[in-house]
Amino acid sequence: MNNNSHNINTNSKRRLTTLILLVSFVFAILFVSIVISGSISYFLMEIGILPPLLVNRFPVILVFMLLVNLVIGTTLAIIGGDLFLRPLRKLTDATREVAAGNFDVKVEVGGSIEISRLAISFNEMTRQLSSIETLRSNFVKDISHEFKTPIVSIKGFAKLLKSSDLTEQQRNEYLNIIIDETERLTNLSSNVLLLSKLDSTDKITYKERYSLDEQIRKCILLLEPQLKKKQLELNISLEPIQFTGNAEILQPLWINLLGNAVKFSSQGGTIGVKLRLDKEEAIASVSDTGLGMDDEVKKHIFDKFYQGDQSRSTEGNGLGLSLVKRILEICGGCISVESGPNKGTTFTVYLPLNE
Repeated sequence: MNNNSHNINTNSKRRLTTLILLVSFVFAILFVSIVISGSISYFLMEIGILPPLLVNRFPVILVFMLLVNLVIGTTLAIIGGDLFLRPLRKLTDATREVAAGNFDVKVEVGGSIEISRLAISFNEMTRQLSSIETLRSNFVKDISHEFKTPIVSIKGFAKLLKSSDLTEQQRNEYLNIIIDETERLTNLSSNVLLLSKLDSTDKITYKERYSLDEQIRKCILLLEPQLKKKQLELNISLEPIQFTGNAEILQPLWINLLGNAVKFSSQGGTIGVKLRLDKEEAIASVSDTGLGMDDEVKKHIFDKFYQGDQSRSTEGNGLGLSLVKRILEICGGCISVESGPNKGTTFTVYLPLNE
């Protein structure tokens, strides 16, 4: 309520300021034109062109002054209007540039207060559009690369399988590579579709009350084959928490965080999963004993297609943490990360308990 009142007061002050400026502009034109027309009339009377200012000659003088005043006022209005509207014409030209696809155009900030605000807003808009266009171009480039790599790999090993002099071991090895690359393509497609769906979602419309700790346990069970393969030890501490939200949207968050912990843990390492209640929010953490990350990697881990550990780039596609971030934005939550080289990594999720 206070913010709305503040905005209303601010807008009222802006309108009042603009009105005062317009009235002052008109008054200045009238005053200058009257002074000039009066001075010209006085000069013409002094040199005898106009009759003296007598009562019976006053209408002639008045008509002359009005005509001079009209000419001068119109001229001043045209000149002043041209100066006043020049920034708007520049904005119009710049708008045409943006419509043509040029998002790097900028306009000078100047003129009246309202036009200056308009110019600032326009520059901010073009900056945002340029950023979005860059992200879109990078996304298309990255997604093309991510799809192309496994397709080329599948094609290459499929050609090798046509050879008749392969051993059974080689044949099985090539088939396993093709299967792995196919799974990678499937996961990439699923993540891209989910990310596209979440990007077009502003808020969760369907919510239900369910057990958050039970959902995390089910996600751990889904990753049991990978856990056994690496012989990872689990350290689980989950408090019973009833959560109101969309379980379908939230599940990929836990799968991605747990999947990352498995991927970056060394053989025989430990993964910690904790869930606790703190006042009006649920706090969940997923930790591993892997190689960890330096500060530079931590800055970009939520960027799309970013992969800090290139040695493991074939195990993922760099979309997992982007999905995690977007899911939390929709749910009104947030995430923090603690990590250091050779110190492991801990992701902590904060979810408000929506009732």
